Amino acid sequence: MLRRLLFSLPLIATLLGITSAKAEQFVRVDNYEIHYSAVSTGFLTPEVAQAHNIQRSANRGLVNVSVRERMEDDSTRPVNAGIQGYVSGLTGTQEPLAFRTVHDGDATYHLAPFTLRHDEAMRFELDVRYDRNEAPESVNFMQRFYIEH
Repeated sequence: MLRRLLFSLPLIATLLGITSAKAEQFVRVDNYEIHYSAVSTGFLTPEVAQAHNIQRSANRGLVNVSVRERMEDDSTRPVNAGIQGYVSGLTGTQEPLAFRTVHDGDATYHLAPFTLRHDEAMRFELDVRYDRNEAPESVNFMQRFYIEH
């Protein structure tokens, strides 16, 4: 259930107008795809939030990063990546992101909570180490959130 929810979060976010123009956000590096999204934790059902110890709140967000390696037969397999990063707003204050890994069947997710800032462009800067023999890939994106009062 979590896997379906997290894969659909970029689409849900787009439909609700909280992401930029693309429903599926990812970066391709050689044979790897780094998928990323950020949403309000209010989109999670209470059951999913409780099962994965995620605080649901109007002012809490969740960054989701998933790395997949493309194989020769064009299938993909999950990669257990190392991810570090932070989120910042207009004030320039940086909030470090503490990622934890969730394994769900054939999927691996890297999740980090953060504090939402109402109607403020938030900048996410991530370093994703998908291969321990390669330098981390920088993944940066901006997103604006609107908190329901």
